[in-house]
Amino acid sequence: MFWIIGVVVTFGCVAGGYAPHGDFGVLFQPLEFLIILGAGAGAFLQGNPKWVIFGVLGNLGKLLKGSPYDKKAYSDLLTLMYSVFKLAKTKGMIALEPHIENPKDSALFQNFPSFTKNHHAVDFMCDYLRLMTMGTENPHELEALMDQDLETHHQEHHAMASAVTTLGDALPAFGIVAAVLGVIVTMGSIAEPPEVLGGLIAAALVGTFFGILVAYGLFSPMGSNLNQYFEADGKYYECMKQGLLAHLQGYAPAVSVEFARKTLYSHERPSFLEVEEACNNAPAV
Repeated sequence: MFWIIGVVVTFGCVAGGYAPHGDFGVLFQPLEFLIILGAGAGAFLQGNPKWVIFGVLGNLGKLLKGSPYDKKAYSDLLTLMYSVFKLAKTKGMIALEPHIENPKDSALFQNFPSFTKNHHAVDFMCDYLRLMTMGTENPHELEALMDQDLETHHQEHHAMASAVTTLGDALPAFGIVAAVLGVIVTMGSIAEPPEVLGGLIAAALVGTFFGILVAYGLFSPMGSNLNQYFEADGKYYECMKQGLLAHLQGYAPAVSVEFARKTLYSHERPSFLEVEEACNNAPAV
């Protein structure tokens, strides 16, 4: 939502400042737009592998939705971890096997739809719980594996956000290319009267204007927004990591959950009492 508001404010203020003295018809230069956006798209395709290109396209919808990791989402995650750890403590790790092998039909996981709709998070938790059920007992070894897993996850996300930011950085240069081509056209019509030359020069300058506007008013903020979304995603996994490691070290479920809660930012961290109440009211498995 805030991304949309930001786009409206940016373009609205530019248009509002230009409107009292300018003609919007002059700004409509389809060929200039084709040169700038087309060249930008071509450079984007040249500079990125297929998985980054499709990853960017697949994640653009997140700009409109915003981060799903609010206090309610973290409360659900912490409550789920409490339920998992409690089941493992009371009935043994073997009791988790039917839940982690088929989480879609698990009565345990299905109590927390905000978690189960995040397929990557479900896979992350189930993979490491599975390692625990298979006999992994060294928390330092598991932490090193988790760190490597999360670093790979982070690098993939960084590549996508960086691709959009790089595109934003390139568009002003393509705007100059369009402007230079416009000047070339203008020089070829140097014998025309001043009013014609003025229109040609104005059209050429639109290239520079448009390239800078869409670069710093649209694509660079998009890259920054995606990067912040992915950072929030990483914090969600970090929370799971700390809870799982605390459980592996033998702490009580409530203590393991508290380890996880402490990793969260203050604006999205549920209080100790809120988590305690949610855990006490968690559905029995």
